[in-house]
Amino acid sequence: MNFQQLRIVRETVRQNFNLTEVANALFTSQPGVSKHIKDLEDELGVELFIRRGKRLLGLTEPGKELVVIVERMLLDARNIKKLADQFTQCDQGQLTVVTTHTQARYALPGVVKAFKQEYPKVHLALHQGSPQEIVQQLISGEADIGIATEAVDAEAELVTFPYYDWHHAIVVPVGHPLLEAAEITLAQLAEHPLITYHSGFTGRSKIDRSFAEAGLAPDIVMSALDADVIKSYVELGLGVGIIAPGAFNPLKDHDLRLIDASHLFARNTTRIAVRRGHYLRGFTLRFMELCSPELTEPNVRAAVAPHRENGF
Repeated sequence: MNFQQLRIVRETVRQNFNLTEVANALFTSQPGVSKHIKDLEDELGVELFIRRGKRLLGLTEPGKELVVIVERMLLDARNIKKLADQFTQCDQGQLTVVTTHTQARYALPGVVKAFKQEYPKVHLALHQGSPQEIVQQLISGEADIGIATEAVDAEAELVTFPYYDWHHAIVVPVGHPLLEAAEITLAQLAEHPLITYHSGFTGRSKIDRSFAEAGLAPDIVMSALDADVIKSYVELGLGVGIIAPGAFNPLKDHDLRLIDASHLFARNTTRIAVRRGHYLRGFTLRFMELCSPELTEPNVRAAVAPHRENGF
């Protein structure tokens, strides 16, 4: 048994049992992939994959059990390298943070600036993606830290920590009739065309739920991935925007006005996520602490430590 065989097993599942794609992903040949699988099965004395001719269709029961162990072994192998780097190059390396546009644009600049001042030799890779892509990159090991409002707290393989709480707000052009209301109701808001986030982004589910519970069917004429696009079309007069309030800058958005809507929509919590069992280098922990002072090294390490069965 060797690590290449284990990588092939994991990649076969990731590539939906397409051995051509497995070979491409691991920079090897398809016959070589097939041979590694057959050799591992012969060594273990069990079939790991369900077959139809030469095609792989899925995992057998032993295969399903094995994949869990393989993932843990490969994760621990990466952890060994990270552990060594922590002691030989404690202030150098790469930190990969994956987040949504809203967080990258509005929540993180101050954190990133402070981090780079402390760790100038660390390459900080800031990737943007959907909440689902954030989850996938964390689980696959492509990213060290994920930050999002959606999806990350629903995955058992991830450990999440609160970053900050917030409520949606309403954004309108200067002179809009809604500015005259003492306190806007959902019914009043539903009378106007609305522009807000795509489903699955930046608390959109909370917006939909509030209207549904009130028995209202709002006219959402446009949706976008980020607040900058929403504000642009609100400024053009195409509708009333519902955004994260942190995305509003009164100095730059001088043709728009922000209206509090905390009484209309449920609270959102943006969360910081890491993979359970993933070894976190010192500068990774420091980035998290810069986001939230409560995320001290002992607290985070205790939460991220993998659950071991029977004490092992």
